[in-house]
Amino acid sequence: MYWFRTLPLLLCANNALAIEGYIIGGGFEGDSADGLSASMIGELGLTEKTWISAAVARNSTDLRFREDLKTWFADIGIDHWWDPVGLRAGVSYWGDKDSLESMDWRASLYWRNDTFSIAGDYEAREFTFDLSTVDTFPARRGGFDADGVGLTTRFDVTDSVSVGLSGMNYNYDVNLRLDSRRGLLELLSFSRLSLINSLVDYRAYATLGIDVGKRRWQFDVGTWKGEVDGSTTRTATVRFLNPLGDAGDVEFSLGIDDSELYGNVTFFSVFLYFYGGS
Repeated sequence: MYWFRTLPLLLCANNALAIEGYIIGGGFEGDSADGLSASMIGELGLTEKTWISAAVARNSTDLRFREDLKTWFADIGIDHWWDPVGLRAGVSYWGDKDSLESMDWRASLYWRNDTFSIAGDYEAREFTFDLSTVDTFPARRGGFDADGVGLTTRFDVTDSVSVGLSGMNYNYDVNLRLDSRRGLLELLSFSRLSLINSLVDYRAYATLGIDVGKRRWQFDVGTWKGEVDGSTTRTATVRFLNPLGDAGDVEFSLGIDDSELYGNVTFFSVFLYFYGGS
């Protein structure tokens, strides 16, 4: 689920590079559980302090009880910085119309300077589901909501070393462990890219970035707890960003998830980024 949990962060982080210019990118990710995803991103600087961003992604994962699940992710956002205070807002869609979908509305109020940034984050999620008949459980349709609040911060330790921290906690208006039980678990299945990983109780991440000339190493660790089954997943990723001439980068990443739900899964991705404008 690499692209789903990192693309919004990537779009927010890159706007400093796109001052009155643009960024476009795309890539692929695969994992050892036969999951595959492809995504494209874009960001445009309307003015020196206003940016718009967009992303679209498609993934496929094997399920045990039905045909392979293919889901879509789409995101659009806007960011304006009044120096030193800024506001980000956006909306995203994720899911499959025949099983589980979510429409997510988010906003972040942040403060930043050249070496430090901190943001208060809010997210409102609207879910709709369509459960097929499983054993003695009848087909069901319905929906529920969730609200999330969190904090994101980043600071430079030195000119070449930075640290980032982020976390989000969600509250749901229904008890998913009691309300959906077997039917929802059967629908969502147990895999890294399956829909169950969008239903989280909380998530937290830490990032260490190291610049080596024009290249960049990044080390990410994180954890989240599932809302439906209560399982915990821990993840670690190493990313390497290398320039491709003066107007592009290539990023390779290798990571592992250690999950109480779906076991150990390794994943690898390749992304290309191109920059233009002033």
